[in-house]
Amino acid sequence: MQQPQDIPVAPVPTHANGWLWLPLVLAIGAAAAAMTLESDTPPPLAAWLTLPFVLLVGGVLAMAMRRRAIVLDNRELQVRATFYTKRFAIEAIDLDKARVVSLEEHTELSPTLKTNGFSLPGFKAGHFRLRNLGKAFCLVTDRTRALALPLRDGSLVLVGNFEVDVEHQQRIGHLFGPMPKEMRDDTAFMDRIHAF
Repeated sequence: MQQPQDIPVAPVPTHANGWLWLPLVLAIGAAAAAMTLESDTPPPLAAWLTLPFVLLVGGVLAMAMRRRAIVLDNRELQVRATFYTKRFAIEAIDLDKARVVSLEEHTELSPTLKTNGFSLPGFKAGHFRLRNLGKAFCLVTDRTRALALPLRDGSLVLVGNFEVDVEHQQRIGHLFGPMPKEMRDDTAFMDRIHAF
């Protein structure tokens, strides 16, 4: 039995965390200001409980954003993205059509409609409809470089930006070294990626 292989994923952009916390802090400030205004009746206890509840929601969402992983375990690829996980066999990937794309150039593959996912500017995780109306499971932290893995069932897995030190990887092997063996050693897959 083979040990699970973790494939490093790039960190979430710092501005995505700002987009998470800014609305929550503004909501807390507005609620606190509204409750401290002078009035004849004091605010109910339930109103004061909303402040720690909003902080708790922010904490849960921030922890969920840290749950990002790509794991190869016994010929099964697992993509974990916040609250969502997609598992599929390596054989389910149509490697002839897999490629690395820039979502800014190939806008038809851009995650557009969130069907069951988590989305902030610079971060997409979960199930989305693409601009071309196809279905995709996404873990995208960088729109400039994403690996598009088409599955044989017609859906797509978009995985954004592996965390790879390019110079080190070129010295010890090649840039596909962190990828699963089935992709790393497939010359047809490499040819498709080199075309971009």
